[in-house]
Amino acid sequence: TCHGAGRALSRNASRKTLNKDDVLKYLKDKDISIRVANPKLVTEEAPESYKDVSAVVETCHDAGISTKAVKLRPIAVIKG
Repeated sequence: TCHGAGRALSRNASRKTLNKDDVLKYLKDKDISIRVANPKLVTEEAPESYKDVSAVVETCHDAGISTKAVKLRPIAVIKG
């Protein structure tokens, strides 16, 4: 249905409000690998920086734009 839900926080707001170590711990606890070119990018790619993808998928499905097929689980974040 969608490859991304869109940003909930701007990159700047993510950098100002989220803690890099908290984000890394959360991702590790969920078994999600992260590779970034610069450690400052970690907070920009935090789950909290994005809209709830499940809500976006449900809205698209309910509107008839797409049909739900499978639910994927993130395994990695790569930001170069």
